[in-house]
Amino acid sequence: MGHVGSFDGEGNEGPLRYSSMQKSELEVLAVAAIHEHRRLLAADEAVYEDWTRANDDPMVTGSVLCSLQDEYLARQKKSEAQQQELSEIIDALGYVPEVPIEDDVAESD
Repeated sequence: MGHVGSFDGEGNEGPLRYSSMQKSELEVLAVAAIHEHRRLLAADEAVYEDWTRANDDPMVTGSVLCSLQDEYLARQKKSEAQQQELSEIIDALGYVPEVPIEDDVAESD
């Protein structure tokens, strides 16, 4: 699944882009955004673990460590933007829909 919506990172549109949507549409967006958020968190964690393992390995060069750090930081920025968008969707919806964790496991298979 791709990125939900089109967060521009500047906060110009805010919740306004979701205010005219029906609750049923917002709920579908919220569920999709929650799945995306969970997927990003899992991927970020994997990169972080690679980075920390590499940091503990004296055979790993500084350039590799720098590359892993840069990747992790870039992922954190992307996750932050996605989390902001998810927050806006949930604010417009007015509640957090239930999304079983099992759904995310089934999607990644």
